[in-house]
Amino acid sequence: MQIRYFAGAAEAAGCESHTVEVSGLDVAALVAQLGEGNERLAKVLSVSTLLADGARVEGSHDLSGVQQLDVLPPFAGG
Repeated sequence: MQIRYFAGAAEAAGCESHTVEVSGLDVAALVAQLGEGNERLAKVLSVSTLLADGARVEGSHDLSGVQQLDVLPPFAGG
């Protein structure tokens, strides 16, 4: 699956996107995996909205078959 990071999430991750294998993972497990060893990214992930192929997901949602996950941190403005 391709993971795309936006705004502060990209800054915390150190990249705008990368590819990971998610077979058998749910959202919570993937978030834990992505944040492992990167406390800053883990913090951003904990408050971000996650979109799997355009649909909001969280927690125990199974990621099998998902092609793209977007990480959207909170933002202000209008």
